[in-house]
Amino acid sequence: MKSKFIAIAGGLLAATALAGAPAKADVKIGLIGGVSGPIAAMAPSMISAAQLAFQQVNEQGGILDGEKLVGVVGDSACNPQGGTDAATKAVNIEGVSAIVGPHCSGAVLAAAGSVTIPAGITVVTPSGTSPEITGLDDKDTVFRTVPSDDYQGRALARTLKEKGYDKVAVAYINNDYGTGLANAFKAEFEAQSGEIAGFAAHEDGKASYRSNLAELASGGADTLVIFDYGDGTGLTILRQALENGFFEKFVGGDGMKSDAPINELGAENLAAFVASSPVGEKSDSLDVFNEAYKAAGGDPDAIFVTTSYDAAFMLALAVEKAGGDKAGVSAALREISNGEGETILPGEWEKAKKLIAVGTAIDYKGAAGDHNFDAAGDVPGTYALFEVGADGFEVMVEMK
Repeated sequence: MKSKFIAIAGGLLAATALAGAPAKADVKIGLIGGVSGPIAAMAPSMISAAQLAFQQVNEQGGILDGEKLVGVVGDSACNPQGGTDAATKAVNIEGVSAIVGPHCSGAVLAAAGSVTIPAGITVVTPSGTSPEITGLDDKDTVFRTVPSDDYQGRALARTLKEKGYDKVAVAYINNDYGTGLANAFKAEFEAQSGEIAGFAAHEDGKASYRSNLAELASGGADTLVIFDYGDGTGLTILRQALENGFFEKFVGGDGMKSDAPINELGAENLAAFVASSPVGEKSDSLDVFNEAYKAAGGDPDAIFVTTSYDAAFMLALAVEKAGGDKAGVSAALREISNGEGETILPGEWEKAKKLIAVGTAIDYKGAAGDHNFDAAGDVPGTYALFEVGADGFEVMVEMK
């Protein structure tokens, strides 16, 4: 009877101990995107690419001690106040270990300055391209997997000159993205002996830009370069320029490489429209990502999906290497992608986790590139010029 009592008591104690053991808390990484606002059509693909990285982590044993990795989505609305509000919630309410995003440069600058830098939270933006991000006093916590617009603007200027564009007018949205890209383009285009026949900022959200376009056209250029968003004001400007015959040819930056102009204006009316956009370097990593993203129902040719996936997978690796210590994520991020160590391709979470556990150095080779960050957290990259074909945007030429 006594032994039976002991057995029962032991079982009760074991059950009580199990019942009292706290459940493992999810590890959270913020996904702050332009869910609403001028890049709303781009954001879903970017977020789904990042979520694919988290799905792979969870399917291959989870993060740290088997915890689930969760992407917490926030909406920056592609503006500074929205970015600050979304980052505040992610950091102070959700308790994220790091952040992918924000998507837009103004939101990155505001969120970093007001929230993430003071909190010591590492952010990796997959699409914030303003040169202003490079100069942040960020305590080495702000990174990006997409090149600065200083690179894009200059590469676009050189490419246009090589293709015979000698005289252009430039219309750019008056924010960090538009200003940085336009100034970089102007400096390089003029350095290449090109003529800027009109150069003007415009404000977002006006019903008509016809007076702006008439002023820009008065300089005699037949080409309008638009640095804006194809889901917002950029679409309005392009439509009104076409309707009124102000220009014959049109060039957009990456913000204009959206399906919205094609859907709204028709591919047949955009034969003279080209747009620049980052592209993944041809590599085994890109092939692996493309296959996985297609299998998940995504379009690997959608803008910023490779940079979004890489940002998410790299932050997961950094959190793992830092042992969950938020303050250590920044240093760990540099260590997992610095050109030294055993190669890790997209999706190779289980392999990476085992190597990290035994102290072996790893080097992540991303879908969008190697991402060996410089001192400012920037990366080089590859851009291409796209034209509109029967099936949407098609690569016209790689930009250098």
